[in-house]
Amino acid sequence: MSFDFVIVGGGSAGATIASRLSEDRKVRVCLLEAGGSGDGILVRAPIGVVAMLPGYGKINNWAFKTVPQPGLRGRQGYQPRGRALGGSSAINAMLYIRGQKEDYDSWAGLGCDGWSWDEVLPYFKKAENNINGADDHHGDSGPLQVSDQKAPRPISRAFIEANTQVQIREIADFNTGDNEGAALYQCSQFHSKEKNGERCSAAAAYLHPVMKSRPNLTVITKARATRIIFEGKRAVGVAYRQGKKDLEARAGKEVILCGGAFQSPQLLQLSGVGRPQDITSHGIDMVHELSGVGQNLQDHLDFILAYKTRDTDNIGVGVRATMKLTSEIFKWRKHGNSMVASTIAEAGSFFKTDPNLDRPDVQTHFVISIVDDHARKLHLGHGYSCHVCVLRPHSRGEVFLKSADPMDAPGIDPKFLSDERDLQTLIKGARKTREILMAPAMKKYAHKELFGTHDNMTDAEWEDHIRARADTVYHPVGTCKMGVDDMAVVDPQLKVRGLEGLRVADASVMPLLVSGNTNAPTIMIGEKCADMIKAEHATAAVAAE
Repeated sequence: MSFDFVIVGGGSAGATIASRLSEDRKVRVCLLEAGGSGDGILVRAPIGVVAMLPGYGKINNWAFKTVPQPGLRGRQGYQPRGRALGGSSAINAMLYIRGQKEDYDSWAGLGCDGWSWDEVLPYFKKAENNINGADDHHGDSGPLQVSDQKAPRPISRAFIEANTQVQIREIADFNTGDNEGAALYQCSQFHSKEKNGERCSAAAAYLHPVMKSRPNLTVITKARATRIIFEGKRAVGVAYRQGKKDLEARAGKEVILCGGAFQSPQLLQLSGVGRPQDITSHGIDMVHELSGVGQNLQDHLDFILAYKTRDTDNIGVGVRATMKLTSEIFKWRKHGNSMVASTIAEAGSFFKTDPNLDRPDVQTHFVISIVDDHARKLHLGHGYSCHVCVLRPHSRGEVFLKSADPMDAPGIDPKFLSDERDLQTLIKGARKTREILMAPAMKKYAHKELFGTHDNMTDAEWEDHIRARADTVYHPVGTCKMGVDDMAVVDPQLKVRGLEGLRVADASVMPLLVSGNTNAPTIMIGEKCADMIKAEHATAAVAAE
């Protein structure tokens, strides 16, 4: 099969690019996705995340594991990643967060021309259909529906009040470029009448509405990319496996990798692009040496504090909780709200552990249930949790091949806490987060503190708890970083350096991790990439006339 563009991965960026490029009916676009359609009830119902995230049965989830982490007492970390159209936007908590203005200005400062806050803001707005309408910071005509919390629990509002009681201000909007403070999270959730309260994944926003009406858009699911096909230094297609068949999709113009921070570098390495020591040791022929492929892995390391409560308004485990959930499902289908519509992480805050910092270095996610080991360990009764994570870690990890078999999972080594500064930030952040949870507005809810945290903990005690329990909060980036230095994999146009007809567009191109959740920034990358591709090929067409 031959197309103009072949896109690998139907996640947050891939779905966006496929939709935007196929707006021109003369352009033939092929999207390859290893997972399924991403439109089942577990995806559409926001609370379905509790079934998908733990990874049992790998429902829409790759459920990767890291190598043992010395900084976490030798534990293997867990890395859920979306495996369906929509990618991780099909299995995440739907939180709509862009990060800080300084994050993107830092990218520009590294030579990523065109990626400053002022230059990416139009793409955030282009993507967005915000329930509160358009203003200087938000859009109201994009495919991605962004909503307020449908029915936030009273305890989530109490969490915001508790922040103010420890001198963290309440703010109205996390997405103006200055997110310091506490608020309810907005989320990627439908607010239109026909799908009110359903998850608005990237696929639901960009793909599902157009797939049947665009004959120039071919979406192939259950298709696992196995290698990029090169002719010399030019990418001309993608080999993929669907069931037991090995097939090819040829690209007359470009191949665009959107596999995410783990699988985009893996596919490059499987195709002979990267560091020789990572490739030839597996018997793969070198196509092009690029030292940065798989390097520069950054992720938000996260620690959780949790409490049992006598308040039964939260999500719980038990007979009563199950009966309540049944009634909440009917309410959700009828009105678009109820607990089923909850993001579960309903409120949060961003704060500085050092007042001299230019922006917050810690984020909290307040969760209306007890979260233990990525929801893989259940606790009877009701409770609440609070995640606290290091926003801009200094530790750097890598992604590498475990074998030449494209069906194998990539090797993932985040090297968590390999830089002592991350530990110190997380200790300060965890201590401040417990102060929030012990403030008057929240203390009244606490019945029993879980996981062994307690009053007057020393730094050494906090360190023991962090090394024993911390893990990812699911925001890996940076392994095909954008830039102009020797370790950059793509240039500011997202073209793979030294090769032709090949781009990467997903969270892997972020040179530095943003100060917040990564879904909205990845969709923005997809929007900007699509515009760059359109502009370049339009210019080429004019020049050829």
